[in-house]
Amino acid sequence: MQPLSAKAIFDELDAYGLQSGSIFGAISREAIRFLVENGKVYSVRQHEEIFRSGDPGGSFFVVCRGSVDFFKHHQGKYAYTRTSMPGEEVGFVAMIALHDHVGKAVAHEDSIVLEISSELFADLHEKYPFDFGIMTLNLARDLARIVRKLSNILVEHAIDH
Repeated sequence: MQPLSAKAIFDELDAYGLQSGSIFGAISREAIRFLVENGKVYSVRQHEEIFRSGDPGGSFFVVCRGSVDFFKHHQGKYAYTRTSMPGEEVGFVAMIALHDHVGKAVAHEDSIVLEISSELFADLHEKYPFDFGIMTLNLARDLARIVRKLSNILVEHAIDH
């Protein structure tokens, strides 16, 4: 992953409509700027890993441009579960659950991602409490959509418990 200057890239990312993505929806431009300027922005090449199973889960990534595939690791195997598109996240579950990543995130195409650490997420709460609340709702909504999609796959494949 190649670090990018957040200050230099903000206008370019903003032009892609960060506020129209599901994670940043209804969040103020000022709060988004705060996250971009205080987070870590990376350029990721197609097929490059962003994190892998067992890596510390102290942060999550918002896809700003491109797309990222997630592969769940279980019993020594990886299985594709989803693709995160611009404005969506990958890695939030590990951060909020306080555990290591249980899979790997791989750039589906050349992409730009924003890493938001747990510390930065807490700082957002301190400096922009309203935006933090909205972002938390957005993250919860995205997780609910992922759970619904994965449970539909279980039903479609008649996987018994």
